[in-house]
Amino acid sequence: MITATPRPAPLPHALLVPTSSVRTARQEDAAALAELSRPFVRSGALRERPVSLYAARAADFLVAEAPDGTLDGCVGLRVHPAGPGEGGGPAGVVYNFCVAGHRQGSGRGATLLRAVLARASAPSLGALFTATTGGGGLFLQYGFAPTTARLAPRAWAESLDPRRNARILARGI
Repeated sequence: MITATPRPAPLPHALLVPTSSVRTARQEDAAALAELSRPFVRSGALRERPVSLYAARAADFLVAEAPDGTLDGCVGLRVHPAGPGEGGGPAGVVYNFCVAGHRQGSGRGATLLRAVLARASAPSLGALFTATTGGGGLFLQYGFAPTTARLAPRAWAESLDPRRNARILARGI
């Protein structure tokens, strides 16, 4: 008796739509990074940064690029060496993490966060820090936990605006 191999059910159309790819930002992405961040700056979730800063720090950023070339999201990772009197090695700071409104809930944020976590493991960072004015749910799902500014890289912690009332989260690498 020959049995037929069951055919897989067809995939829903939404799963067949091309998704974005993640790559390192380039200097020419600076204006798009600033534009992508603008709604989050207006809401108070992000600090305003000039286009020139995005251009100068383009290598810090990973971007989610849609098939049509537009940027769906971005996240920065800045490495801070241990300062004088600070124990341990270098630490990373995840910053300017945002996903375009029309792409939120599509998994772009999780994809970017996984990519930045992979990038952070390459230089052997001891810990990652971030500051969030929101609930930080995605960060918490990926192993971040609330911490205090005194455990974070000093220069970064001192740059935080206390009026924003951001929560500091950390994760070991």
